[in-house]
Amino acid sequence: MAEKKNYYEILGVKKDATEEEIKAAYKKLVKMYHPDLNPNDPLAAEKFKEINEANEVLSDPQKRAAYDYEQEHPGMGGMGGPGGMGGMGGFGGFGGFGDIFDTIFQGFGGSGASVQRDTRGTDVELEVSLSFMDAAKGCRKEITYYRDEPCKACGGTGAKGGTAFKSCAKCGGKGQVRFTQETVFGRTVRVGACPDCKGRGKIILEKCPDCKGKGYLRRETKVILEIPAGADTNSYIRKRGYGNAGQDGGEAGDLITVFRVEPHKLFKRKNMDLYVDLPIPFATAVLGGKVLIPTLDDAVEYTIPEGTQTDAVFTVRGKGIKSRNGTGNLYLRAVVETPVRLTREQKKAFADAAAGLELKQSEKAKRYADDISALYGKDPYKK
Repeated sequence: MAEKKNYYEILGVKKDATEEEIKAAYKKLVKMYHPDLNPNDPLAAEKFKEINEANEVLSDPQKRAAYDYEQEHPGMGGMGGPGGMGGMGGFGGFGGFGDIFDTIFQGFGGSGASVQRDTRGTDVELEVSLSFMDAAKGCRKEITYYRDEPCKACGGTGAKGGTAFKSCAKCGGKGQVRFTQETVFGRTVRVGACPDCKGRGKIILEKCPDCKGKGYLRRETKVILEIPAGADTNSYIRKRGYGNAGQDGGEAGDLITVFRVEPHKLFKRKNMDLYVDLPIPFATAVLGGKVLIPTLDDAVEYTIPEGTQTDAVFTVRGKGIKSRNGTGNLYLRAVVETPVRLTREQKKAFADAAAGLELKQSEKAKRYADDISALYGKDPYKK
């Protein structure tokens, strides 16, 4: 049997932590492990999932009480199903523990009030492609997708005219009923979904002709996204309430738009910094001069110092991506282009010019020449 997770340890709080302490610990950890701040980090993603799971339990008084009870009485989560032991399937989803919790606390004067809950709609997740520039500079983008929207004809009830239903007689409109069972531990009482109304608390007398009793219709939806500057692959925007419709008055799910950024011909990107391989003519590399370099807004002049070598990197500060998290830099990697396919006349002119120059050897070239001379008694640069 798998060991139960210790949610208190995951959030880094004591077992008697107050709601405020749990809330503060959760917020602190979310900021550390949020996927937006740790892109492409599977360990951070798993940690983020654990943090949310722990908070979901410990921030809810009923779930927390059931969890604490299970920790103190391991193995009790399998009681109460129609088959005796093991009918609840353990702690997963809190199905079994809700039953135990109701059994224990109703025995101490619990009201047994309706525990019917609205059902939240599911989220809709879309992948949207962005051009490199749109992602870097931010943009407004209209997207079209399909989702389940509440049926207007019945108000999402699934009943004709929104009123052709009655309260379930078996559960009294609560949506749940008590089941009494004799076990080796004595008589137990659990609360489960009403079999007549499937937990809805009402029975439709006549289905809505538009949605056929479902309470929702599949519709095409358009929405405009305000995409901030600095969006990157696997970053996303969540729009509350733009997902699928809920049931029985439950809130709609969310629309989660995940971005995939297309590559650029010139720029490469790392976080908010931009990188460009900059071809430099041989003469400019030797003598220095001005070249045009690309930025996100325009091509601007940049001065190349004389004697520039291939792989030299120049930094242009503040010319990276500007986002709400700061501004990156632009890094230029020099790629010196040696002349090729010279004509006979060009080769002669180049040789004549080189012969007339007193070329100073670099320190690296001088050391190399000294080493070759010491080993072999030869000058590596002698024609």
